[in-house]
This record gives sequence, structure tokens and C-alpha cells, in this order.
Amino acid sequence: MPLPNADRIRFVLVAPSHPGNIGAAARALKTMGWTKLAVVAPKAAVFHEHEAALAFASNAHDVLRAATVHASLAQALSGVRLAYAMTGYAREFGPRLIDLRTAVTEARAALAGGDIAFVFGTERDGLRNEDVERCHACVAIPADAEYGSLNLAQAVQVVAYECRLALGTGRVASRFESEPPAAVDAVEAMHAHLEQALIALGYLDPAQPKRLMARLRRLLTRAQPTASEVDILRGIAASIIARKSERAGQKIVKARSG
Repeated sequence: MPLPNADRIRFVLVAPSHPGNIGAAARALKTMGWTKLAVVAPKAAVFHEHEAALAFASNAHDVLRAATVHASLAQALSGVRLAYAMTGYAREFGPRLIDLRTAVTEARAALAGGDIAFVFGTERDGLRNEDVERCHACVAIPADAEYGSLNLAQAVQVVAYECRLALGTGRVASRFESEPPAAVDAVEAMHAHLEQALIALGYLDPAQPKRLMARLRRLLTRAQPTASEVDILRGIAASIIARKSERAGQKIVKARSG
């Protein structure tokens, strides 16, 4: 699901040589909730419907097809408040070098003043000096000193992730988060049903219940079951009770026939 400020963070790919990398970058963005992809002078001008781009994009075809194409980096950065050049080293006459987390912290503070852009260079050579000089800082992704090689989509994924933590929700999304906890009445009915099932099993002695139900209540309160999860637990309880009743009935029939 796109983040509330998804259209304020721009990921710019400068002269990518392979359409598959553009598709993979689109996928990396979508997994983190970002949507704004800008491509400068791509080798494959019509990459939006390219077979490799679509294949690597997986289910992020919407981000891929919405990607804007620009003749120059200057055009791609139009309206941007802060631009960060993703390069692992400082240039002699280029902007300062900072680490990625410092960059996204700055971006969070500057977001109210305009869009933020992260600029990525070519797969083989990275960014040219003149492109770096258009940005406010060089940004390094901390990596192993002996082998710090990331491909384009991997670099985009790391930046998109850090941006999500700093500028997005910072939460791990749950597939159940759209369903609220069950109502109090439903939870109480569930506890009563579970108690009946435990008695039927012989696991709970109603004459000496001790603290079993209180402990079970505490466990389930921590879990905050949703309405559908309450239904599942009550279904289990109903099956236990029905099975015990069925077996009790079978015993009575056998006793009578004997």
C-alpha cells in the first residue's frame, strides 16, 4: 500500500542500460510503499512494456508504467528540494559525503519544503561528476570494504527500506491489521465456549478450576483476537463438545444393546 507521502520521494535512475533493472527497481519501490520512479535517458527508450522490465517488475507493473522519462537529470530533478547522489565516495569538487541514515534523517526534516530525490547512476560506471554536482550530498550505503558491490535494484531496495523507516510508517505491516480486535461481547462468549470445551475434555474440573481460565484469558487478551479468529476458536470448541457428546451417545447405545 502506498505511503501517505509516497509522491514526495523521487527515485531517479540515470541512464540505466538494461530494462530489467528498471523493472526490478520498480518492484523494490513498491515493496516499500513508494511509487515515484524517474528515468533519465534510458538505453531502451520504450521500457514500460519491455518484456524484461515487466518480468523483473513482477507485480509492480503500475509503478513501472507510471515511471517518467527525462532527457536530463536537471529535468528529472525539477521541483526537488533536496537531491542525494547515491555514490560510495566523495568527488574532489563534489558535495559532502554522508551515510544513508544521515541522509534520510535530513530528508525527513526537509520534506515539508519540497520533494526529495535519490539519484542512482549507471550499472557499470555510476554517476558522472556533473550529475553528482547537481546534488546536495553524496550518499554511501555502508557495505563491506572488500566487496561493496550492489547492483542497481539492490541499491534502490536498501534506500527504499531506509526511507520507509524514516519517512513512512516504520511498522511491519500485518495482513490482519485491517481487521480490528473482536468486540467485548464476542470475546466473552468465546471464553465461555472454551470453558465448556475444556470441561468436556476433562481438562478443566469445574469444582476445582484453580486459575486455568484466568491464565487462558490473559493469554488471549495479549493476542487481541479478531472477530474471524474468535469464530475459529469457537468452531474448535464446538467440535470438541460435539465429538464428546457423540462418543457419550455411542457409549449409551452400546450399554443398552449389551
